[in-house]
Amino acid sequence: MEQDLQVDSGDRTLPDVPDAVQPPKQYPKWPWALAAFLMAIGIGVAVAWPINVPYYTLSPGPVYDTSDFIEIEGGVPSSQGELFFLTVSLKEANLFEYAVGRFDKRVTVSAREVVRPRGVSQEQLRRESLAAMDQSKMNAIFVALTRLGYDVTLIGTGALVIDTVPDSAADGVLEPNDIILEMNGETIAFRDDVIKLLEPLNIGDDVSFSVRRIIEDSDLPESLHIEIVLGPHVDDATRPMVGILLDNNTPIVEFPVKVLISSQNIGGPSAGLMFALQIMDQLTDEELTHGHRIAGTGTISRDGVVGPIGGIRQKIFGAIDAGARAVLVPAGNYDDAVMAADGDIEIVRVETIEDALAFLNSL
Repeated sequence: MEQDLQVDSGDRTLPDVPDAVQPPKQYPKWPWALAAFLMAIGIGVAVAWPINVPYYTLSPGPVYDTSDFIEIEGGVPSSQGELFFLTVSLKEANLFEYAVGRFDKRVTVSAREVVRPRGVSQEQLRRESLAAMDQSKMNAIFVALTRLGYDVTLIGTGALVIDTVPDSAADGVLEPNDIILEMNGETIAFRDDVIKLLEPLNIGDDVSFSVRRIIEDSDLPESLHIEIVLGPHVDDATRPMVGILLDNNTPIVEFPVKVLISSQNIGGPSAGLMFALQIMDQLTDEELTHGHRIAGTGTISRDGVVGPIGGIRQKIFGAIDAGARAVLVPAGNYDDAVMAADGDIEIVRVETIEDALAFLNSL
């Protein structure tokens, strides 16, 4: 059936037709999801930050030019080239830092007892670390000046006990301020003599100490002979431990050249090699670096032997970041250093300071 249509053939105004109803404007949902995600991360960090865990994180620390730390009477720092010493940032980890460190190749996470035995305070650890730095500086000056032909006097007077570790073999046997003069029949001149003699020993081995102890209300010190059986480490039953924190008893020092090394609050013995090289560099006419930026790490003993250090991976990353030409590393750390470098920087293996000098002379 057809529908009738009315056609208006004349001119007239049509009634207003309302606008079509528009759907609500659609905003993208991803910014809200991102904001919620970031907020969740922020809340997680805020919750995890104050929660400490029994671990330390080791990450690349600052890289220092040794010439900024050493002043020598009559010494002339190099105008070109630099000798860097490398550091590690050691920090007690919170839950967030622990989680991040597990996924960061530049960070090593170590159990707390590996760094600081149970019962040892942060302040005790710091004092021993600074004592190790003082020993390192003294050895560096001695090695540098003797290699340059100076007549040097350095006489140790024993190792000073800072404190003992609770529940260790030394606890209740040795006392703070005891001065160790002999160990297993060997003369102890400095703290590192004790450390060297302990390295090859095992749990159950006998250790004998000749000790000078200051007795309260007495004008004369007491000489003691103390026997200790090495026990297990308080936090790792597979490792031996005496349980003493050591410093040097005041040594007799006569250096013919006035050398001041200002190490500030940096601890540990690992700058010894680079300090020795910087002293030699300032006291010789030819620049050891030949204009290159050379980084390095390693302990230095009074016979010029370069010893291994901790945190080698982090130190290699620091040297790469600093744009060093090469890194001098102890023989004991060489393989780990090569793996960390992954071809990004030259790794130079050194056993003695002569090895380091030979490399510098080859540049």
